[in-house]
Amino acid sequence: MKIYDYRGFPNPARVRIALAEKNMTNRITFVTIDVPGGEHKRPAYLKKNPSGMVPALELEDGAVISECTAITEYLDNLDGNPILTGRSPRERAMIHMMQRRAEAGLLDAVGAYFHHATPGLGPEIEMYQNSAWGKHQGERAVTGMRYLDTVLSQRPYLAGDAFSMADITAYAGLSFADFAKIALPADLTHLKDWRSRIAARPSVAAA
Repeated sequence: MKIYDYRGFPNPARVRIALAEKNMTNRITFVTIDVPGGEHKRPAYLKKNPSGMVPALELEDGAVISECTAITEYLDNLDGNPILTGRSPRERAMIHMMQRRAEAGLLDAVGAYFHHATPGLGPEIEMYQNSAWGKHQGERAVTGMRYLDTVLSQRPYLAGDAFSMADITAYAGLSFADFAKIALPADLTHLKDWRSRIAARPSVAAA
């Protein structure tokens, strides 16, 4: 299997953490796509992934899976032991719910701030920017942080008692917020403690 990505970016990091949690990193060939150089928008890559996003997973038969949630679902279920996406219907529902809330309310909001309210990846890639929209999304990201802090005041991980895909997404969102200079409010102690615990996981260091 091949993964097309750009190491250090938030969405590639999500899949790399999942791979490390599953002890599957050595089964993957990583192919670097030069996102800052605009390679993800060129015909060769768009043929594989029309959305022009990284990462993308290419299977042995040539099929390509994009979107971090779909890639993680596939990888997590290959061995019949889904530790990141849930085993029971209830677990799966809770994980997917919290994953989406972390993605939309934090990671995607930070992304919109970065691409619209900052220089982003530069004028050759950022063909359209709406500064007011970007700033609004920055505020939305902080609101998302406050929501996650409330959730973590009631349980150790976002979807319950176990680490899951939802935690990976939120951790990547906070890392992206650091890069985009959206500060984590000092009073969000539950979120800060959770972040320290997640950062100590070997899979995070490996990614």
